[in-house]
Amino acid sequence: MQLFRLLGIGLACTSLAACEEIAEVSPPPKQVRVIAAAAAQYRPSAEITGEVKARIQTELSYRVSGRVIERRADVGSRVHAGEVLARLNDTEQRADVSVARAALDSARAIVRQKTLNLARSGTLLQSQAIAQQIFDEARKELRSAEASFDSAEAALATAEDALSYTELRADADGIITARTIEVGQVVSAAQPAVTLAHDGPRDAVFDVFEAFFLDGPPSADVGVAPVGDQAAKVDAKIREVSPVIDTKGGTIRIKVALQDGVQWSLGTPVVGTLRSSPHDGIVLPYNAITSANGEPAVWLVNTENRSVSRREISVARYRKNDFVVTGGIVPTDLVVTEGGKFLREGQAVAWEGK
Repeated sequence: MQLFRLLGIGLACTSLAACEEIAEVSPPPKQVRVIAAAAAQYRPSAEITGEVKARIQTELSYRVSGRVIERRADVGSRVHAGEVLARLNDTEQRADVSVARAALDSARAIVRQKTLNLARSGTLLQSQAIAQQIFDEARKELRSAEASFDSAEAALATAEDALSYTELRADADGIITARTIEVGQVVSAAQPAVTLAHDGPRDAVFDVFEAFFLDGPPSADVGVAPVGDQAAKVDAKIREVSPVIDTKGGTIRIKVALQDGVQWSLGTPVVGTLRSSPHDGIVLPYNAITSANGEPAVWLVNTENRSVSRREISVARYRKNDFVVTGGIVPTDLVVTEGGKFLREGQAVAWEGK
């Protein structure tokens, strides 16, 4: 009996030791999916809305002050070079022309009189009927009369120019895109009155936020399409980048030259796809990203001890379906893309993937 009791105790101890050994066995490796980080070039892009504008636009203004008495063109009107667009009250200018013309007629009559007087004095001088001094005086008076005639002629030309300035004329064929004058309004010289978009080449104009330029100047190639017809996209090239920033909107104006065959009307809203210069980086899918102390990070697989470690990274750009890493990892690192939610530092893993 004593022998059976000792055997039972021995079996119980053996069972307990076996349980302890089983408890010390490590858990199976965590299954994850990985991707090998690979160097790639990425080109940040942005879709910006803009509008079609004439390459050449002029702001027409009067050269004299006055009250508007007639307006012959409105916004959207097609006009031709030399066509009268509006007129000022020209009563004062017409009076100035009449006065200048009368002064010119008077100066012409004086010149004619002084010319005859000089001729008569020359005849008398030859017959020694008058002294040389009288002839010289007559010649001096003629020269003075001729100078007055020239001055009166210039004054008439100036008055006629001032009269012509009361008419606002188109300086080229085109379309009126803006107007700031009304009949009865008093305008001053050089005050913008009408904006004329010249016929000819067209530009797509975009106001791009300055943050887009942090990656460097954009590529010259731009895809442009009407907002309502994306299928009509055309290839175009940047013609001009403004050297200054619009302080109100924090934008930089870009003008893109459209091809001659594009028949989009002025003011057509368009979308432009702008791309910056290529940059080097590592592109990863969004399911690879995690967090370490509030900073972006990824899980890396150590192939030697078959464990994982978390690594903080520098993200250059978040895109629609992935993100671009420029620091923290190197090409050929194995990055966990699936199964990383419940990982811990140093945990053993078994992986699938590239």
